[in-house]
Amino acid sequence: MKDYINENTVNIAVQVLPVSKTKDSYDLVDKAIEIIQNSGVKYIVTPFETVMEGKYPELMNIVKDVQNACYLAGSEKVMCYVKIQSVLNNDVTIDDKVGKYK
Repeated sequence: MKDYINENTVNIAVQVLPVSKTKDSYDLVDKAIEIIQNSGVKYIVTPFETVMEGKYPELMNIVKDVQNACYLAGSEKVMCYVKIQSVLNNDVTIDDKVGKYK
């Protein structure tokens, strides 16, 4: 079977909600965003989620690393919500969706 997901650029939005009795949740989210910033992929931070642009396998590895970063920073629980947009035979870019608003 052909692997359509991995052929084009996709957008993946990740919303991470870390829970800790001793750590501030915004500080934990900052650790997650650091992972994305240091990954080298194109991204945009919004008030509710961070949208990334790239190849599916790379972005999904970043999602995993985001969750791990929250645990390493002191989270006891992490809720992670992911949205994926892909298009058959075309790339999906952040600029296609929001470029006109810059």
